[in-house]
Amino acid sequence: MLPMLHQNRDIVVIVPPEGRLKKYDVALYKRGSSYILHRIIGTQDEEYLIRGDNTYRMEYVPPELMIGVLTGFVRNGKSYSVEDTGYQIYCRIWNAIYPLRKLLFLMRRIAGKTARMLGLRR
Repeated sequence: MLPMLHQNRDIVVIVPPEGRLKKYDVALYKRGSSYILHRIIGTQDEEYLIRGDNTYRMEYVPPELMIGVLTGFVRNGKSYSVEDTGYQIYCRIWNAIYPLRKLLFLMRRIAGKTARMLGLRR
């Protein structure tokens, strides 16, 4: 969940989901043998449309795979709730600028491939 959450720095508070999850909730679910913590960005039919904060691919996840939902996190000894206004603003802005972030990611990827083709970079 970079850039919001960092492994070995932040402690997340996860509780079992109660009822239907909503847009901007951060859900914990299992995919194969991995546990995934990604944000719900919408719903389609009976599935959740999910994407990590630093990923550019969406997944469709059925409700029965949901294990928990983020209710807060601790960073540097200070607790933050998903109900905090600052957190709510972050969620909305980060998702609103997704098209721009994806465009910048693609441009950087093309520039890197071009530089490698020209022998300017490995």
